[in-house]
Amino acid sequence: MENVRIGRQPILDSQETIVSYALMYREVLQNKYSSASLISNVLNKFGTETLLGDKRAFVTVEEKFLLHDLILTIPGEFFILSLASDVKLSERVIERVELLHKKGFLLSIEHLDFNLSVVEEYELILHCLSFVKIDIRKDMDASVTKIISDFKRSGITVVGDNIYDSVLFEKAKALGCDWFEGYFFAELKIVENAKYEASYMQVLKLYRLLMDDVNIDEITKEFENNHEITLQLLQFINSGAFHFRRKISSIHHVLVLVGRIPLAQWLMLMIYSKSITSKHQKTPLMLMVKNRTELMEGILKTLRPDVRSNMLGEAYFVGVLSLIDRVFSMQLKDVLKHIHISEEVEQALLKYEGIMGEILELIVEIEQFNTDAAIAFEKKHGLKQGQLNDIVLASIQNVQAFESPKELED
Repeated sequence: MENVRIGRQPILDSQETIVSYALMYREVLQNKYSSASLISNVLNKFGTETLLGDKRAFVTVEEKFLLHDLILTIPGEFFILSLASDVKLSERVIERVELLHKKGFLLSIEHLDFNLSVVEEYELILHCLSFVKIDIRKDMDASVTKIISDFKRSGITVVGDNIYDSVLFEKAKALGCDWFEGYFFAELKIVENAKYEASYMQVLKLYRLLMDDVNIDEITKEFENNHEITLQLLQFINSGAFHFRRKISSIHHVLVLVGRIPLAQWLMLMIYSKSITSKHQKTPLMLMVKNRTELMEGILKTLRPDVRSNMLGEAYFVGVLSLIDRVFSMQLKDVLKHIHISEEVEQALLKYEGIMGEILELIVEIEQFNTDAAIAFEKKHGLKQGQLNDIVLASIQNVQAFESPKELED
């Protein structure tokens, strides 16, 4: 039986808040009902709470499934049905779109070519649409801005897709897009605002652990559970306040070298500064940090079931540092020049060398939904087919819990 692999791409609004997801599904053997398979697996094997939380997901729907009565049985509260760009507006298709709209489904068009002739072609179903997706990479004439403005006046949300760099993002904003999708935008907040907020309760808990002379391993674990504070600690060290002779290889190492009193003083400074808030708001970067550290540790444990805590700490450290360039808006190699880390960690980050580097490279491939890389990794290391899929699913569940945490107890 083939393994189920689902890709989840966050979609954000102009306030950089995650408002939806796009789900992707690649079977080894594609079939004409792949969208039906995707929806079925979301509902029956993953669960909407695991993958979506309280968000809806865009699912691309091909014509065969659109015209099948099975589509009418889908629980519409979880999905936005996005018509594939190659769906022809036949009489049957128009009737089906109108029926789905009447039944309360949210509908979209996938990568509509924005020109007057195409828009006129879709005019018969525009009243049924809640969303329209456009491929920002394509060339567009001067009429596009007016078309988008007309759509928005009609209550249609315009989603700019395939945003891979700042140029494309600026283009999407200039065109008037409401929502944004793409690998770059999921990391956008890091480039423009490197402020990662921790709650007062998290900071106070760490302060109490430090002052109560709790075991350093317990304090390390608490730091590793609070990614916002960990990133700010790395920024603090990078500011030049400390000069270490020994190279840093893990968060545990940082805590030992810095010392309890300086760390406690630093935490109190955070409490009296404006860098923290009482609200739990997770940026897309923090979710990526959480995902990478979860996968680094999870894959390492699978490869080496008897792995020791210091090596797991190093895996966590590699996961955090792999995104530190987004915090400083600099190239990673330039950031690492100012952070005194071990050679093993540096080579893993810059050259994907060693076991840590190999795992990190795999995670980057997984983020880009490269299923071949995962399959090759399983074969190389003698893992069971689908074993990585289980780790990825567990990471998604943990990230979902991290994104919507329960209130901390006193």
